[in-house]
Amino acid sequence: MSRTYKATGINLKSMPLGETDRLLTILTREFGLIQAVAPGARKHHSKLGGRSELFVVNELLIASGRSLDKITQAETVQTYPKLGDNLLKLTASQYLAELILCHALSEQPQEELFCLLTEHLRRIEQIPKLTVNRSLVVLAYLTHAVFHTLALAGIAPQLRLCCLTQQPLTPDWQTPEWRVGFSNAAGGVVNLLALAQLRTEGRGTNKVGEQRGNYRISKTVIQQKEIPKLDAQLSATELSLFQQLANPELPLVAENAGDGFFQQPNWLSIEKVLRQYSQYHFGRLIRSAVLMDTYLTSLSTSS
Repeated sequence: MSRTYKATGINLKSMPLGETDRLLTILTREFGLIQAVAPGARKHHSKLGGRSELFVVNELLIASGRSLDKITQAETVQTYPKLGDNLLKLTASQYLAELILCHALSEQPQEELFCLLTEHLRRIEQIPKLTVNRSLVVLAYLTHAVFHTLALAGIAPQLRLCCLTQQPLTPDWQTPEWRVGFSNAAGGVVNLLALAQLRTEGRGTNKVGEQRGNYRISKTVIQQKEIPKLDAQLSATELSLFQQLANPELPLVAENAGDGFFQQPNWLSIEKVLRQYSQYHFGRLIRSAVLMDTYLTSLSTSS
């Protein structure tokens, strides 16, 4: 970077610095994650005050410093004012921002990640106020955004093939108690019968790819030191919803308000499974999720 550079970025984190400044963590298209001081942003009439708020997209002129860069000019090009209309929307956005901070890199372009974040913030912001169960709609859209973030990072869970057998897994709607396993360590869904068989027979001296009963265990699992731990079980409905997360878009809220897609309490389970998976692979807790859980619990209690 030169001594002064231009960038387009969205504010993901803000903290007080000194008496009147703010230190911003910004995801930029051109340079990835940067930290820059917004001088005087906490003053009452500061031009940088509103431009230093979370989830504001600015075109920035930044002066390089020895320890910290300094914002010299900022012009706002996009905001998401409706995120503040609802606490769950705002918390979901903070949750997503935390995940982006885990994944984003510095000193290199992050165009795809920038576009992914701004698009999913737009979708969350535009969720209608009047829905059958708005909290579950927000959860569905948040979970969709989290999955796409993991996919961009190259660590999205495997949801259509068993991680042990590499055979397709499809929801069994005819068996009410049908379940499929989910393992963070294995990287996605697991056929429970194959896992039980692997536990029973152990690794033994079987060769890589050798048939074991009804299932052929993959090379990856044979080479693992331990049989993967099972972290959750998914119903047929949950697996079906999970598998739709890979789609570019979820169904439109207005067109699916009454068909059950966004009324499924299964979204609570799916979000928590994907949250644990994300925390496992990034090695960091998503702190905003605690506030989200508290809010959802209060909604449930009041209902």
